[in-house]
Amino acid sequence: MAKNTSLYFRIVEGRNLPAKDVSGTSDPYCIVKVDNEVVARTATVWKNLNPFWGEEYTLHLPMGFHTLSFLVMDEDTIGHDDVIGKITLGKEIIGSQAKGIDSWLNLTRVDPDEEVQGEIHLSLELLRDRKRRRLRCQVIEARDLAPRDISGTSDPFARVLFNNHSAETSIIKKTRFPHWEETLDLELDAEELSEEAMVTVEVWDWDMVGKNDFLGKVEIPFACLHKTPRLEGWFRLLPLGNNEVDAGGKLGALRLKVRLVEDQILPSMYYQPLIDLLVESVISPAEVEDSSALSMLEEVTIVESRQDVAMTLVKIYLGQGLVVPFLDYLNTREVNHTTDPNTLFRSNSLSSKAMEQFMKAVGMLYLHEVLKPIINRIFDERKYIELDPCKIDLNRTRRISFKGAVSEAEIRDSSVEMLQTYLTSIIESIVASVDQCPPVMRVAFKQLHKRVEEQFSEPENEDVKYLAISGFFFLRFFAPAILTPKLFHLRDQHADTRTSRTLLLLA
Repeated sequence: MAKNTSLYFRIVEGRNLPAKDVSGTSDPYCIVKVDNEVVARTATVWKNLNPFWGEEYTLHLPMGFHTLSFLVMDEDTIGHDDVIGKITLGKEIIGSQAKGIDSWLNLTRVDPDEEVQGEIHLSLELLRDRKRRRLRCQVIEARDLAPRDISGTSDPFARVLFNNHSAETSIIKKTRFPHWEETLDLELDAEELSEEAMVTVEVWDWDMVGKNDFLGKVEIPFACLHKTPRLEGWFRLLPLGNNEVDAGGKLGALRLKVRLVEDQILPSMYYQPLIDLLVESVISPAEVEDSSALSMLEEVTIVESRQDVAMTLVKIYLGQGLVVPFLDYLNTREVNHTTDPNTLFRSNSLSSKAMEQFMKAVGMLYLHEVLKPIINRIFDERKYIELDPCKIDLNRTRRISFKGAVSEAEIRDSSVEMLQTYLTSIIESIVASVDQCPPVMRVAFKQLHKRVEEQFSEPENEDVKYLAISGFFFLRFFAPAILTPKLFHLRDQHADTRTSRTLLLLA
């Protein structure tokens, strides 16, 4: 049996971030750390104190984790990037929320002494003779220490402390993986041997000028040394333990969605009966409509978990070569239970979520072939496009025309013309991509067309079978990719404010 730890998080947006640049704005991005190891970085949102990222990640952590941190940085083209603030969530806090965390969280100030990482290999034993007792600590090595010097390394040494006694190892220059292999002995007085006492091992970065930098510490209860003749192992380095001070919103806030899932994974043979039931549901549908394993699974799936269930089912049926019958089964149930064609596939049902996940799984390369050239063109041209009279900025017209001031009507007319040009390019690219569309997508849509036509065969519902397909194909596949190209890997960076408005109007 294996344990699988999955960590899902979505960095939605920030608000009221402090200005770090002379222009009165910032260029914020987020760094995500698990146990102080960088695991993700968002795109930079330029010149914005209320940035939107909308980036989501899923991490599979076989060894588990202790803390998840989000650092908001201000990108600078010259010099080091500025730290705006951070949010740290412990595993216990995340795991205590059954539905996960979904809220605004205030940023706190970053304390360098709290930014620690790595482990240290120690061997401790309590030596006794007639006259005295000694604490022997063998400092063997450390790994993955935090870089504190400009070279990206550190000059680490270790210090062992017990009550008023201390001893230090030698300094090893320019490394994050020091090997000491040194033995430190501390003489102990009988009155000092309290069971509540702690043996502390600290790791520091030696600096020739200024104070040394803290790299982490380990605390071991003295009582543990009475229970075993020798205590040896790798110990995770911990911060000093200073309480994070909430800046009261002065550093801004992040809206985060975080969810932790811990599963016990059994050998594959234990899941085969379930796979067989799911396969049987679509190959040999039950005579009683709601008695199949798949229909019962659909009934008990709550709204919050439908996307995860849909994603897992799509992967299972793709692996079994039965994804089209699976989608046909769900879509048929959805169509048969719908009486008003205007509400068909409008809810976030399991069938709707399954179709979305299916299109992403098999159609991403196709999406890139169709949209990427046009999206790149929109980003490169950076046209000023606006249709809302309340949002038209006449000051921008100086950059549009050299003929003097431009009226609102002229801006709207030019915006309509440019939008029509972009939309025409997009529609023509989609229409011309029939041969590029994955065959499995075409078969799935053919089945959907058939089921809708059978259910809504009246002349007045002639268009419903086409609207059902276009609802998925355009509204749930192409439109989201146009709106946020970064999330579909069409661009490496988010759009700036002007381009983002163009994409919104197009979508």
